[in-house]
Amino acid sequence: MSFLQLAGTSVAAALLAPLAGLHRIPEGHVGVYWRGGALLDRVTQPGFHMMAPLFTSYAPVQVTVQTDKVRDIPCGTSGGTVIHFDKIEVVNQLAASAVHSIVKNYTTEYDKTWIFDKIHHEINQFCSQHTLQEVYIDKFDTLDETLKETLQRDIDEWAPGLRIISIRVTKPQVPHGIQKNYEQIESEKTRLKVAEQTQRLVEKEAETERKRAVIEAEKVAMVAAIELNRTLAQKMNEQRIADVQNAMETARVRAEADAEFYRAQKEAEANQLRLTPELIALESARALAQNTKVYFGEKIPSIFTDNQFLQLDGKQRP
Repeated sequence: MSFLQLAGTSVAAALLAPLAGLHRIPEGHVGVYWRGGALLDRVTQPGFHMMAPLFTSYAPVQVTVQTDKVRDIPCGTSGGTVIHFDKIEVVNQLAASAVHSIVKNYTTEYDKTWIFDKIHHEINQFCSQHTLQEVYIDKFDTLDETLKETLQRDIDEWAPGLRIISIRVTKPQVPHGIQKNYEQIESEKTRLKVAEQTQRLVEKEAETERKRAVIEAEKVAMVAAIELNRTLAQKMNEQRIADVQNAMETARVRAEADAEFYRAQKEAEANQLRLTPELIALESARALAQNTKVYFGEKIPSIFTDNQFLQLDGKQRP
């Protein structure tokens, strides 16, 4: 190689040397740096940054929400049955202000210590304290909350700044024979629930029919009561009308009788005043004068010869 070529290579290397320290921190991350294996206090934000090449190294650390998937977790129950959790998802977030202390204490693989290894440990602790029935059926719905509370409690003490947002646990795999038993039990439970629902439906329909019958009977009774009340009211009105009519008729008859009595009484009083001896004698004479009968004999009835058969006081002689 000629001198000129060596000189050009040296110049190019000198020009490219600063560019070797140029690096980029992606969005959602912060940068941490080591020099000679020692963690520096420097923490950078997303963007382009410079560092001394060869002597300094860096690593981006994610500070947005991330999901760690812990797979294939074996555990033994208190009864000795070994089951496997295929996957447990842990949603977590590391605060940017806690990155330096977390990385200093647990390196950038902090999630291996506090999520992956911790999940394995807590799952084994949980299984060893509970039966298969409790792990697989009874307490499975609370397992995610139990793991979240346990992890967060220890993290807050030893690695503050790391937040567990949620944990999703898949159903564990149990031995095939046990699985068949659970499937059979579940089938029986389903059949029992169907029977119970059918019974409730029949009872509900019967109750509905009974209520409908009661409502119909109450409606009929109510209508009958209304009709009866209306009939009674009508009869009472008719009775009142009849009573009024009777009272009116009675009053009319009484008034007519009183009037007739009064008329007769007055007429009798008038006749009493009008029938004087003179009037009676006059009327007798008129009657004799109008009599066309002829009597023959030795003695004529005294009624035709003596008209003084009445006393002056108008009383008949004995």
